[in-house]
Amino acid sequence: MKFMSTAAFLAVASLSIFSVCSQGNSPPSSGCGINGPPSCKNTTIVSNLCCFEHPGGLLVLTQFWDTDPRTGPENSFTIHGLWPDNCDTTFQENCDPSREYTNIAGLLTAQESSDTLVFMQDYWVDINGENEKAWEHAWATHGTCMSTLKPSCLPPNSKTGAEAVMYYKTVVKLFQTLPTYTWLANAGISPSSTETYSLSTLVSALQHQSGVIPALDCSSGVLNHMRWYFNLKGSVIDGVFIPINAPKDGSCPSDGIRYVPKA
Repeated sequence: MKFMSTAAFLAVASLSIFSVCSQGNSPPSSGCGINGPPSCKNTTIVSNLCCFEHPGGLLVLTQFWDTDPRTGPENSFTIHGLWPDNCDTTFQENCDPSREYTNIAGLLTAQESSDTLVFMQDYWVDINGENEKAWEHAWATHGTCMSTLKPSCLPPNSKTGAEAVMYYKTVVKLFQTLPTYTWLANAGISPSSTETYSLSTLVSALQHQSGVIPALDCSSGVLNHMRWYFNLKGSVIDGVFIPINAPKDGSCPSDGIRYVPKA
């Protein structure tokens, strides 16, 4: 997919997120709708936090570019997670130890989400080969802090772990609207062992096609991480993710950035 403007991005992203709960026997929808204010943009107190993400209303879809050892396809970034940062960019973690689920593959399979699991096995991979631990960590650390995914917000008779299944499905669908590698390639920017780039060149290429500015993170001048920011209307389950400019810079330097091939 390619998105030439924020408006186009919104239209596609909202359809993608809605489809998380509209395929087959997927978990039921939230029933929230999208008529309320976006997260972090309310002017009065919102009491129904099942339909308004708070305090973590600054949603961050994070992507890895792991090169040594390589993870995932050579022509794609991979999933790191979806984080509910607070509106001031602070954050909470590990909000409910009682819901730190294990055997995520089994949980997804049991709740008829094998298609999500198959995608995760290729695109949500751990650098040490411990995918289960990475998936468990993402949910326990970040997913349990999402107000719209509390068990009390789910429909009656929801299965144990249904909110975690919804989290993984939403992460995958949102990730699929963010083809970072392709957007860079479309601008003539491909992994290279010799080429270096300025931060402004990389950011401009991504902004031109996504409509927003992400945050780029580097290690010793090598690009290895991408953060895409959103506000949310409605629930994480089936709401509309509204892309916004990164509220703070990443760690990449202004010049001499290396975007190296996967080993």
